[in-house]
Amino acid sequence: MSEPPRRPTPPNSLPEPPGSVADVRTFSVLTASTERLDRFLADQLALSRTVAARLIAAGAVTVNAESTRASRLLERGDVVTLTLPTAAAPREITPWAVPLVVVHEDDDLLVLDKPAGMVVHPAPGHWDTTLVNALVARGIRLSSGERGRPGIVHRLDRDTSGLLVVAKHDEVHRRLARALGLRRIERHYAALAWGHVPEPRTIDAAIGRHPRDRKRMAVLATGRAARSHVDPIARFGVCDLLRVRLATGRTHQIRVHLAHVGHPVVGDPVYEAGGSRRMTGADQPAARALAAAAPRQALHAARLAFAHPRTREWLEFRSEWPADLQPALAAAAGDEALLARPSPLDYLGFFK
Repeated sequence: MSEPPRRPTPPNSLPEPPGSVADVRTFSVLTASTERLDRFLADQLALSRTVAARLIAAGAVTVNAESTRASRLLERGDVVTLTLPTAAAPREITPWAVPLVVVHEDDDLLVLDKPAGMVVHPAPGHWDTTLVNALVARGIRLSSGERGRPGIVHRLDRDTSGLLVVAKHDEVHRRLARALGLRRIERHYAALAWGHVPEPRTIDAAIGRHPRDRKRMAVLATGRAARSHVDPIARFGVCDLLRVRLATGRTHQIRVHLAHVGHPVVGDPVYEAGGSRRMTGADQPAARALAAAAPRQALHAARLAFAHPRTREWLEFRSEWPADLQPALAAAAGDEALLARPSPLDYLGFFK
């Protein structure tokens, strides 16, 4: 698989709105085994398959000079061409000097513990105060990544805290993206969810953009496949502490899936569907106390594990329940002593 030299781009820059100059990238398929076009494109450009499929659907991709589908199987000798409009000038990423919690760093990647309230990458409305801006302020050169998302292999919602990995080089980014697509990166989330999940279960429900509210996602038959594995860890009076393992990574996946099965995340302003008002009778006071103690959605990326893309060393990282959600956990458990415990997730058996 080969690619011609690209037009030089300033490091750590973002594209402006599309201009009139075409950015054409050509790939030759050299392997004998067949592979779907969307997966091939995602691997070559370190994109998600969702983004690759959108490019194909928009007519930006041809195979042997012919428009085709994302599901097309490629063969040796096929020529894949991607044509994108590019900007006349890039948008520079403004450094944002804020502290970051770096739990691991080497020449290839970083693992960070993102605080709630921080947007991961620049976008309209958040050009200058994102995780990427903070990384640039540290003087870190990031991989190209998707458009406008240098270094970002996977994302967390703005108000979801916890662990994520960032790539420093394009080859490392491609390998991590491929591992993510093959489900070789383990991502475990801790969530407080209303009601009780009686036993471990898998939620297999496709997710797509809500047909009437474009800021929300929804379970839709026409959506993209999405799967979450849910394990109840601790049962409290009006909610459960859950461990959720992602098999896919759709936007808002955990929040949408748990709401879909009737156990929305505590404190979720979008998908909670009534929150404490769902509880009736004697449960009402405890539910109101829990809702008042949750300053945001009670969702935290607590464990991240993967093989290092270059050394193949197995890396595993843990992040304890965050301080801003400690009162919510104590209210859920009805046990103020949890506030004094430095490792409540470990104490409750989350990491076992």
